[in-house]
Amino acid sequence: METAQSLLRAARSMTDEVVATRLKLLADDYQRRAEKASSVDAAKSATRSAARAEYDWSKELA
Repeated sequence: METAQSLLRAARSMTDEVVATRLKLLADDYQRRAEKASSVDAAKSATRSAARAEYDWSKELA
């Protein structure tokens, strides 16, 4: 997310429209990748939580 925000700031300060457009496209790509990674991490966390909830803890207490 920080990379995307940095790229957007740089794009806003550009006077060359071609370079600014490319930076904006790159920032959008970084943003999408960060959001996808975040959702994958959340799904993995939910899977781990569900697995712990289903674990038979009575074996540990015996």
